Amino acid sequence: MIRSLSLLTLLLCLPVGSLSAAEKSKHVLLLGIDGCRFDALTKAKTPNLDKLMSGGSYSSTALILGDRYQKNDTVSGPGWGSIVTGVWADKHNVQDNGFKEPHFDKFPHFFHYVKQRMPEAKTLSIINWSPIKTFMVSSADISIDTTSIPKAYKMWDDAAAAYAVDLIAKEKPTAMMLYFGEVDEAGHAHGFHPTVPQYIEAIEHVDSLVGKVLETINKQTDQEWLIAVTSDHGGLGTGHGGGHDKPEILNSFLIVSGPAAEKGKFDEQVYIVDAVPTLLTYLGVEIDDAWQLDGHAVGLKSDEK
Repeated sequence: MIRSLSLLTLLLCLPVGSLSAAEKSKHVLLLGIDGCRFDALTKAKTPNLDKLMSGGSYSSTALILGDRYQKNDTVSGPGWGSIVTGVWADKHNVQDNGFKEPHFDKFPHFFHYVKQRMPEAKTLSIINWSPIKTFMVSSADISIDTTSIPKAYKMWDDAAAAYAVDLIAKEKPTAMMLYFGEVDEAGHAHGFHPTVPQYIEAIEHVDSLVGKVLETINKQTDQEWLIAVTSDHGGLGTGHGGGHDKPEILNSFLIVSGPAAEKGKFDEQVYIVDAVPTLLTYLGVEIDDAWQLDGHAVGLKSDEK
């Protein structure tokens, strides 16, 4: 009896951070950096994104178009539509930035599947490209758009990060999407290229915001997070439309980071539609063939699949 009490006392005195992975709750973050070229990211000083890469799997050539369907324009509407749903544009039917007849009722935002499997899960979306909130987000307990007038993406990104830091601690979301837009804005204004100082500066500023978010996540010592980072397209000159045969536009990147992730560069070709199935699989949401997802879980350790 004395021995049992001593063991119980010892367990109660252990710090929360000593919980095993099996005892921690699982959480996921889809982190989107609009219009970010990987070659510019690697030139910029990005200690926080570098840490995510070293703590998981990554690809510098995650394609924004699939083998089966490549007719949509290489712009944000189809790109984010594919990222948040895990299907290509012939299914979600966003071909450009017009959103004429989107099919997000048939191919919904990944929060829908999280809620279907775990109704008690808390879902959180923080963005500042308004069509994501207007057309794409569904099944979100909290959905925030930080846009305002006048147009100021850097300020909007600062606000998005501040909301994320506050709500991760308060709400403990099971599934979360966080979007930053200023890199794309800098590319359109000054050029999408590693030699453009304003473009590099925007990437470095976003990285500093990512650091604040990661610091908050790391304080949640009873939680284990998987983070997928990607972009909807690259860029060439000051644009990215019509980029079907331009590697600088077609190549995005994908980072899958966390204790459950494999380490190193992806051996296989990966796609932006792979982010959502990866996050769902980590959460224990079994992929149903009826969902017709085009992506697949990638970068997870074998015991997490």
